[in-house]
Amino acid sequence: MTQVVPVLIEPEIEEEHARPHKRKIRGPLHFALVAIMFLWVVPALGLLVASFRTAQSTNKSGWWTALAPPYQFTFSNYDYVLNRAGFWDSFFNSLLITIPATVLVVFIAAFAAYAFAWMDFPFRNVLFVIVVGLLVVPLQVTLIPVLSLFRDFQVGGLKLNGTVLVVWLAHTGYGLPFAVYLLRNYMGSLPKSIFESAAIDGAGPATAFFRLAVPMSVPALASLVIFQFLWVWNDLLVALVYLGPQPDNHPLSVTLANLTTNFGGNWQFVTAAAFVSMIVPIVVFFALQRYFIRGITGGAVKG
Repeated sequence: MTQVVPVLIEPEIEEEHARPHKRKIRGPLHFALVAIMFLWVVPALGLLVASFRTAQSTNKSGWWTALAPPYQFTFSNYDYVLNRAGFWDSFFNSLLITIPATVLVVFIAAFAAYAFAWMDFPFRNVLFVIVVGLLVVPLQVTLIPVLSLFRDFQVGGLKLNGTVLVVWLAHTGYGLPFAVYLLRNYMGSLPKSIFESAAIDGAGPATAFFRLAVPMSVPALASLVIFQFLWVWNDLLVALVYLGPQPDNHPLSVTLANLTTNFGGNWQFVTAAAFVSMIVPIVVFFALQRYFIRGITGGAVKG
């Protein structure tokens, strides 16, 4: 006897009805993405073109006029910036400030995030709420109190005010709340069974942290490195306030600001120097982008 097997076609019908709806959403979404890309790319393109123009051309017409013949581009702006006295000193000062300020934040935040996520101690949730609450405190509010603290603080008879160490500590303090919040949420989403199995096998908190939490949190750590590195590298306010007027300690951001005159001139030099300063952040981003993308997609699917 032949048995008839019913065929369910309702899901296919629902999928066919859903396709036009998805197409309606996809069109405006693509338009919004193109518009956002346009808003980001056009100003950057304008700065790039302006960096190859002379001061006379920059002051006389807009950057878009340089895209039409006759083309009058010059490398003199980059030659002036790269050979300017103090430029490479500022470049190495930026590295000297950014690398330790990034390493300190990632190192301290990783320990704190693991403690908040997987260790039980009194007032854990209260302390985490306080850390998250620091995210809403404006940086500008803390400048004067922290500067007054460092002005009177000494280590071995040496004053810290105006030194690179002060900038390290300042950037570490300003970057830790976001870093702890980001890493704690990621580490808290890791499978609990792995840490329970490690505890049964006799692994202590230190072993679980270095052999389990850190390797599994590499995407989040890489994302934090990118965020912190870019923020410190591009910072102007903290460097100006805590380093003071000494040009020997100035990073690239301060040197770029000093390229302009009191009347807003020398923009062709500023744009050229800005693109030179972008080289290191771009290298860092592309070196860590695969971890950055994994961190975003991994965090989106973890419960």
